[in-house]
Amino acid sequence: MKLAFSTVACPEWTLERVANFAHEAGYQGVELRTFGSGSTQFACDPALTDPGKIRRLFAPTGCDIACIATSARYDDAISPPLIGHILGGTPKGVIDTGWAVDLAARLEAPLVRVFAYQIPASETRSSGIARIVDRLELAVATARNTGVRLAIENGGSFPTASSLSELLDRVPSPLLGAAYSPSIAALSGEKAPNGINVLSDRLFSIKLKDYSQGKPCELGRGDSKAEATVRALGEVGFPGWVVYEYDRAWVASPGDASDVLTRSAKTFFQWAGKAAEPDGTARGVLRVR
Repeated sequence: MKLAFSTVACPEWTLERVANFAHEAGYQGVELRTFGSGSTQFACDPALTDPGKIRRLFAPTGCDIACIATSARYDDAISPPLIGHILGGTPKGVIDTGWAVDLAARLEAPLVRVFAYQIPASETRSSGIARIVDRLELAVATARNTGVRLAIENGGSFPTASSLSELLDRVPSPLLGAAYSPSIAALSGEKAPNGINVLSDRLFSIKLKDYSQGKPCELGRGDSKAEATVRALGEVGFPGWVVYEYDRAWVASPGDASDVLTRSAKTFFQWAGKAAEPDGTARGVLRVR
């Protein structure tokens, strides 16, 4: 497994600082959060910089761009309700996905993170899923022949691996998988090992978080059982990206993110080492630095 961190930890950093820090702290990659073309919410939003320049910033560090994390979602109601079905048009979530896929391809990033999201209480689940699936199929089509895959993250009306599988089963494409957040799934009673087993080879990335008294903290200092997640990944030989999310952009935290990110990387690799066999041979594709 390979470790990356999300830039939600450091919205004020430049991309140059992100790339250099990732290398210095021992990370193997970075998940770049974007809010789309023209957004200035994060200084390190990849939409603000030429893709060629971004590749040149990362190349000397040996760190990869693990994922382009978007806000794209497929739950918008059809409006107006009747004529909207006839008039059609490309839904915004699909347009946003196509833009992000193009950016990821130019950055040689393998994944674009998306969401399904919320089915309103006034709508049946079957109807909501049908609408989301229609859009998800269009979104997946934007990734064909690009080298990019879509990773749909659990949340909203699809908080667990089991509920995500409702969508993945309906869109059985190798270009679609899961960006699984055990912390979100745990709120609905799903344990990380169970979720990992449910998703199996459709698991593209794992979102690793830790919380103390409801606030984001460094790995191992909270109550999110993040170590158990790493152990479960080692047991199945997970070969993909583990993305540490220190949600500093959403929950105010004092000081710079550097120390928390650095210590969390060390903790992760200690956990990964414990997930190896007693003779030191990893159960799966486990890279320990």
